[in-house]
Amino acid sequence: MSFSLDELAEIIHARRGAATEKSYTKSLFEAGVPRIAKKFGEEAVETVIAALGDDKSALTGEVADVLYHLLVLLEAREIALSEVLSELQRRTSQSGLQEKASRGDQR
Repeated sequence: MSFSLDELAEIIHARRGAATEKSYTKSLFEAGVPRIAKKFGEEAVETVIAALGDDKSALTGEVADVLYHLLVLLEAREIALSEVLSELQRRTSQSGLQEKASRGDQR
């Protein structure tokens, strides 16, 4: 099976603009960015909890939820996945410590 985040982003984009389709994705867009961001946060917390356990299937499902809701959030804020990937590529062109120092990130 071959399925990419680009394909998922395209599906999300199409469902956002669908005039008559009633779907979970469409309902998130109708609720707005605050609801989408909250749902993403909830899924992120559930992913952390699953990661602390031993159930790989549960973690896999939660990671899928996080990726989906992250892509919905990006679409809602009109940020293309390619923009995020470009930023990651820029950051990985140097060591992580150098990149963090260039941002003044003290974490």
